[in-house]
Amino acid sequence: MAKAFSAGRRGITGFLEPAERDLLRKLFSDIITMLEPATPAHEDPLAALIGLDMDVRVPTDPALLRLLPDALTGDADSALEFRQLTERSLRESKIGALRAASLGLDSEKLVLDSEGAKLWAMALNDVRLVLAERLAIRTAEDAERIHEVQDWGDADDVESYLSLVYNFVSWLQESLVQAMLVELQRTK
Repeated sequence: MAKAFSAGRRGITGFLEPAERDLLRKLFSDIITMLEPATPAHEDPLAALIGLDMDVRVPTDPALLRLLPDALTGDADSALEFRQLTERSLRESKIGALRAASLGLDSEKLVLDSEGAKLWAMALNDVRLVLAERLAIRTAEDAERIHEVQDWGDADDVESYLSLVYNFVSWLQESLVQAMLVELQRTK
């Protein structure tokens, strides 16, 4: 069974069972796959070098849109222009955090420095965003519905299983953030 992250002399540590590590590895991989854009055959190398993506469009998958939301509202043309200027680097940043977190899953005991903890927090947050969209969490009532499923034996459908995964990832992220806050207080 997983142990909550905690701050200590060696950094932030946590413990995950093999099945929990496999689950997270799969979730991270799935999100990476969602975020990897199809590279057009005619991509301008200079545009790619400076992070421009003139072919980018608003995602049609609601979960991907939750990861890559419009930064500007009310003006579709400005929102698209901003997306063209920023989405490539945002995708790369998210993919980098997910890959870094996935690399940490090679051992049961996780030991994170401040940068590793930041990357893990980003990765877990992206997983939670996708799961929240798939579970249609929009209100406090929706969140309460998700938290009602408490036992893996009660998961008899996809929504129940996803609810348990969402609860696990939420708990893991909360313990990480708490450990990061303790670590921050120590450095002041």
